Amino acid sequence: MTDRLAPLYPQHMATLRERADKALALGGFDHLVIAAGTPPGKFLDDQHYPFVASPHFRHWLPLTDAPGSWIVHTPGRKTRLVFLQPHDYWHVAPEAPNGYWVEHFDITVVRTAAEAVAQLPGAETRRAVIAPECPVVAGAEANNPQAVVDYLHYHRSYKTPYELELMRQASRIGARAHRAAEQAFRDGASELGIHQAYLAAAGAIDAELPYASIVGLNEHGAVLHYTHFDRQPPTTSRSFLIDAGASAAGYASDITRTYAAAGHTEFQALINSVETAQLGFVAKVRTGQSYPELHIHAHHVLANVLREHGLIRMSAESAVASGVTAAFFPHGLGHPIGLQVHDVAGFQQSESGGSIPRPAGHPYLRMTRVLEPGMVVTIEPGLYFIDMLLDELRDKPFAGDIDWNKVNVFRPYGGIRIEDDVMCTDGAPENLTRDAFALL
Repeated sequence: MTDRLAPLYPQHMATLRERADKALALGGFDHLVIAAGTPPGKFLDDQHYPFVASPHFRHWLPLTDAPGSWIVHTPGRKTRLVFLQPHDYWHVAPEAPNGYWVEHFDITVVRTAAEAVAQLPGAETRRAVIAPECPVVAGAEANNPQAVVDYLHYHRSYKTPYELELMRQASRIGARAHRAAEQAFRDGASELGIHQAYLAAAGAIDAELPYASIVGLNEHGAVLHYTHFDRQPPTTSRSFLIDAGASAAGYASDITRTYAAAGHTEFQALINSVETAQLGFVAKVRTGQSYPELHIHAHHVLANVLREHGLIRMSAESAVASGVTAAFFPHGLGHPIGLQVHDVAGFQQSESGGSIPRPAGHPYLRMTRVLEPGMVVTIEPGLYFIDMLLDELRDKPFAGDIDWNKVNVFRPYGGIRIEDDVMCTDGAPENLTRDAFALL
């Protein structure tokens, strides 16, 4: 993996330096100071939550375990890394910086947080400090200037070749772990057992995943963010929905698959139809495609899937306009992905800020921009049988156009979601997820 990353990193670093220079000029600053951050403490306790380095910090270098460290970029000078390596016999101290990226930094190793802050441009200078507001580090308070942050966030949407290679790696780890989870499901494991098989195959602990895994058997697939993990397997195995990702040097993958247990052919046929639709949406991840329009198109296609499987009798147009599809598909088609699972700037109008509103009637869509080369988005349509939402349809005038007997057949299966991470290019899209599964 290092052999592929090393030749790509210099260009990535040059791109980040150029963006930082422009952002600082826009905001009227001389220095960009980026905190890795520190782990937040637990309330009324002497323990901390797991450390997650700031995405701004991880953007510059593949250093995910460096609490209390800082990056300092000053135009015209070599970028600095102030690396905190405390003398500490209670914990494992972070390893000294090493690898293909270190030659691009002027590295200073310090032993305390106070020493680290002393290495930063002083408060009297014009510095843009990108850091979490809490906890505040004395002497290096965050200001997170909007002009700087807007510019950096907007351009973070366009992944460098180095970033894309890390995202491919995250997809390969995730695909391997998904295969292990599917096998655990086929072997009759509980939700917790499936999740543990996933972690083992990913070579990770929960805190190292980009988000909390969703592992739902049977009806639990209808809970969009189900993270309960039953300890005992169900008496009857019907279906399995898993939404779980992996990380590579801080870059995320986000993958969802749905499986039917052996013999449940009608639900498997519905899965197949959703997957066919999903691949059609993936094919439309092309330069100039409006993401909101693709989302609305997905509603019309899924309405036809509902018709084909006998769940509704109305036209696709009526199903979308009346909100029927929103009851079966109540979330957005997807979101930007990269350093964060739900990456920044999905609504941003330009590098100067602003916001592109969601289309009316689609409050949960997480992206409204037009697709451009270098953007990576998820494509994750779904069909669910959520009691609360379906009950709301029963009182509507069009309730007679829904086959409630057929709905009841599918309720015990929970729902279906199929999700891939897809890069927009100058031509055909690159499906990072499918490519990763193909390599297995």
